[in-house]
Order: sequence, then C-alpha cells, then structure tokens
Amino acid sequence: MGQITIACYKPKPGKADELKALMNTHLPTLKAVGLVTDRKSIMMEATDGTIIEVFEWLSAEAIQNAHHNPEVLKMWGEYAEVCDYVPINTLAEATNMFAGFTPIN
Repeated sequence: MGQITIACYKPKPGKADELKALMNTHLPTLKAVGLVTDRKSIMMEATDGTIIEVFEWLSAEAIQNAHHNPEVLKMWGEYAEVCDYVPINTLAEATNMFAGFTPIN
C-alpha cells in the first residue's frame, strides 16, 4: 500500500533557484528506481521560501529501500547542498486552520 508523504525543503541562503531546479528531478529519480507510485506530486512554496512536496511512496518498504539505493543517496546529497529538511509545523502557514501555499507545479 502506498504512503503519502509531505516533505519540506528550506533553501539555504542563495540556493532557492538551485533547489527549485533540483525539485524537477526528485520524483522522476524515485520513479526510475521503482520507489514511488504513478501519482503526480504537488509542489508548493511557503511565504518563507520553503518548498513543500506531497508525493506517494510505493510502500513503507520502498522508503526503507531508498536509504540503500545509490542513485537516491546521490540525489539526497545534492539536496543537502542546497536545503535543509524542516518539519511542516515550523512553517507559519501550519498554524492556520487551512494552510495555504503558492503552487509551483
């Protein structure tokens, strides 16, 4: 059974454009190695520049497999250069009853 994930990527100073470019490779990379479903991701931006992505892993096992996949580990290394992962509750919008974000895709 699939698992929907909400991931939040806060760009490092001066790295917002690089992060946005990298976001275009995220789901295709995970799809190419068989870790996500065919469901399209939803990408949006918080007022502080954090990029939020909602996507679906194939399963809990797929998530675990990602942590051992060389292509995924390489991609995560690229992400580490341009952003920090943050919990969704650190975004100002998360305090609203209905959190609203600016669509990216």
